[in-house]
Amino acid sequence: MGSNERVVAGTTLVRDELLERFERRDPAHNGEFLFGVLSTGIYCLPGCRARMPRPENVRFFADEAAARAAGLRPCKRCRPDDFYRRFDPDRERLRAAVAELRARPERFPDTAALARAAGVGATKLNALVRHHYHLTPAELLVRARVRRAQERLFTGRASVLAAGEASGFESASAFHENFRRLTGLTPAACRGLGQQPAFRVALPPRFDPAELADFFGRDPAGRTERAAGRRLAKALLLEGLPVRIELAFGAEDLEVRVEAEHELPRAAFRAAHARVARWLGLESDPEAFERRAARSPEIARLVRGGRGLRLPRSADLFEGLVWVVVGAQVNVSFASTCRAALIELAGTPVGDMRAHPTPAQVARLDYADLERRQFSRRKAEYLIDAARALEAGTLDLEGGRDEPVTLVQERLGAVRGLGPWSVQYLCMRSYGFEDCAPIGDVALAEALKRFFALDERPDAAEAARLMEPFAPHRSLATRHLWRSLST
Repeated sequence: MGSNERVVAGTTLVRDELLERFERRDPAHNGEFLFGVLSTGIYCLPGCRARMPRPENVRFFADEAAARAAGLRPCKRCRPDDFYRRFDPDRERLRAAVAELRARPERFPDTAALARAAGVGATKLNALVRHHYHLTPAELLVRARVRRAQERLFTGRASVLAAGEASGFESASAFHENFRRLTGLTPAACRGLGQQPAFRVALPPRFDPAELADFFGRDPAGRTERAAGRRLAKALLLEGLPVRIELAFGAEDLEVRVEAEHELPRAAFRAAHARVARWLGLESDPEAFERRAARSPEIARLVRGGRGLRLPRSADLFEGLVWVVVGAQVNVSFASTCRAALIELAGTPVGDMRAHPTPAQVARLDYADLERRQFSRRKAEYLIDAARALEAGTLDLEGGRDEPVTLVQERLGAVRGLGPWSVQYLCMRSYGFEDCAPIGDVALAEALKRFFALDERPDAAEAARLMEPFAPHRSLATRHLWRSLST
């Protein structure tokens, strides 16, 4: 095949077709082919925004090797070599800076220190953190400090004030305010976790327990979660031990009781608190989204009657992965049936309930075990293969908690069985990233149709366009849109 032809998506494209794609400058074609500019001696990605060359000076290549063989060098603007190596220099510098921040937050007195560590200015830092972490630099800084303070309080003997200072907080009031906002605990209560079988967590403003009850109530039989008014229960494994967490909602706080047949280590209570924080969506920031309502009639209309709404997250990442695998391309009722069958088959008994299976428990299953319980062969393969990969260490879900969203999405996208909807849903519902939109979700498409008074449900491209104005809070906007279907 010559430089005027290229195999793209299984078809041979002639020069005229390649020129048409090249002239669009659409990044969606990056990776399909490269174009070289003979007059400048460089080769570029199809989406490169450099000045348009004359068509007669353009040649097309299948890959980097072919372009280099023609004597061309990579463009310094679009960096095709970095693209093919999945390497983003800005992201990698920011990633290293954030890792340093999380390890030593006391060394970062402000966001300017983070900008210096990343080697960028304040404006670019804000854009990069928004894009790669779905946060503002200030919030990223505060979360790193609170996390470090939690570790010091739980594992050390330092005073509350000393823990705050050592984590980078300059004032006791800022420490207490942010710690309570992100954990629902006072620093002193955090240090005391595990001393009693129950602890209390402050509820976020305008929190509605019914939202979490709906999340817990997906399995009417109550195998692993149960909801009864303002009391919820969840069976799960903490530190490898079967426990039952009881939640009792008061007006302003939540009593959490951890029950087990045997004495639990303190670490189990810390793990229980982490699960509760996920269910309550404590790290979510609805106020930032709601403040925009004053400037946006569409956002004002969306959040009307739902202020304070948060997005409950799955108890752990593997539970989230199971849900997206069983839930892809089926309705919620059937997905719940399949999930319940898996729990019955491989879950750990906890009294009259069962804990959700671990990757190790699912990895021991055969595909036929799930096929006999209404799983398609393909979904059985996706789920068991993913569990086996987690056990073998070739797939790491937990490590993604501290990684850039963009990197997590790339890694998840390479997992067999996880399409674009699955990746976005998992990032939103399990990782808690704040600017995800599960395009392809039937409920989201229906909600967009109603909200914007469309004649028919939008396709993927139109849905993505309609969600764009809600950035950088598309995860929360998705939750509001889902809610709108029942109001």
